[in-house]
Amino acid sequence: MPARTASLPDSLRADVETLWDYHDLHHEPRPADVGIGLGSHDLGVATCAVELFENGLVPLVVFTGANAPTTIDRFPRGEAVHYREHAIEAGVPPDAILVEPHARNTGENITFTRKVLAEHDIEVGSIVLISRPYQQRRAYATCRKLWPEVTVTCASLALPLDEYVLAIGDADRVITMLVGDTQRIDVYAEKGFAIPQEMPERVREAYDRLVSAGYTARLI
Repeated sequence: MPARTASLPDSLRADVETLWDYHDLHHEPRPADVGIGLGSHDLGVATCAVELFENGLVPLVVFTGANAPTTIDRFPRGEAVHYREHAIEAGVPPDAILVEPHARNTGENITFTRKVLAEHDIEVGSIVLISRPYQQRRAYATCRKLWPEVTVTCASLALPLDEYVLAIGDADRVITMLVGDTQRIDVYAEKGFAIPQEMPERVREAYDRLVSAGYTARLI
């Protein structure tokens, strides 16, 4: 694994930017019945949910996520629980938030959230999936497979790549996650977990170079 660094190496920048842009679907914000904040190590997901609520784009937020090995230290009470606390501190009313604290992957995020909404008799025709920027495409493809009847848009905290890396504090982690999510676009579609997504050759080439550079920790 490459040595940890707090900023993007110049030699890798073009390839990292290629993957970063590929995974960001660039959806225009629009109103939806519910925002679904997907658990992760990135508290920016909760901050984005707050912004959507404050801007009147979603009347209700569901935070979903238990823990992964990468989040247990940062969010010991669970990703969704910490997201909820962050949103309430930022001014979102507690009764505008639901928590799904059991999901451990994106498929479970979608499936378990649907169950929570059904248990509360909440009818949903449109959703906003709120995630890390580089998770958008995979989350969208997963939702389209598991919940095809809803209209889906994706949203993330609007940060340029360098500002996002600075906020996370670990460029190698961001690159590794980008590489892993890129691999999963094909693998998860082949396994039937998600709908297929087109992947331009320039993206495949950037992915291959980053794998060759050693960013393989998140590969399946």
